[in-house]
Amino acid sequence: MKTKEQVLSLYKQQTLDRRDIFNLAQYLTEDEFITFGLELKEKKGQHVPKTWTRENILDDLKQDVDFGFEKALNQRGLSSSFQYTVVKMWNWILEEGLENFNGGYAQYGLPLFKAAAIKYGFDNPIGSDTGTEACYASPD
Repeated sequence: MKTKEQVLSLYKQQTLDRRDIFNLAQYLTEDEFITFGLELKEKKGQHVPKTWTRENILDDLKQDVDFGFEKALNQRGLSSSFQYTVVKMWNWILEEGLENFNGGYAQYGLPLFKAAAIKYGFDNPIGSDTGTEACYASPD
């Protein structure tokens, strides 16, 4: 797993709405916010960063995979695209085999969401489907 220092020096924002950075910010100190151009909304000294552990990152990955499935299955293009990027970020940080996922962005990112769900034992609402099936495509 990458250290927080590695992530601070290597990671570059990848979503238009900064969803990836906002998720990552949970782990940053107030002083580290500047690395990503973030400003504190609450009073200075009130933000307590989450501890940088595999367990905490996996908890966030699970939430983001679940949300990604929800958005993909409802064919929410922008939201599922942003979630796809967030899930890729967590996998890049974890370095446990999905950091170079090359299944593409078929059907709103379903193959990546499924791969993470299977690897980590998260809920997999598409069952034995691969996520590339036409039934998950937009009808237009």
